[in-house]
Amino acid sequence: MNNDAKKTTLRMIPYGIYVLTADDGKGGIAAATVNFVMQSSFAPPLVVVGVKADSGAYQVVKAAGKFALNMLGKDQKPLAFAFFRPADVKEGKLSGQAYRPGTTGAPILTEAPAAVECTVKSILAEGDHHIVIGEVVEAHLMKPPSGRPDAAILEMKDLGENVFYGG
Repeated sequence: MNNDAKKTTLRMIPYGIYVLTADDGKGGIAAATVNFVMQSSFAPPLVVVGVKADSGAYQVVKAAGKFALNMLGKDQKPLAFAFFRPADVKEGKLSGQAYRPGTTGAPILTEAPAAVECTVKSILAEGDHHIVIGEVVEAHLMKPPSGRPDAAILEMKDLGENVFYGG
């Protein structure tokens, strides 16, 4: 296979940008910018997230059995970049961002326009990103979008010409 063609072709798949958060209840709090995300079922409402298998966020999600996906708005590029590195909790903030615990205990970023909280239904351990299937058990809409909801989300292409993930 031509590696350059594979990389370019796979990068043609559009991705939204989200911040995955989890709290294992034992002092392990994680947050990571993720983009391998999609809804996979209406009933029950399921989402799938590809989480880097060697990341701290993956370990916390596995231990917690629950997580939140914080949706980012078009104007929240700095928020996406804040979670490109391992998260830290200082002075009541998660990587410098205000948050509150959701109903499952997963951190909800207060500046995110929306978030869903999920319980882990299963994990498919294949490849360098494992597939976490979560059932949506709570939804938060802090800032309702004007127009189409899918047009309000920050996308990979919005992060700049040199920011890619995938391929």
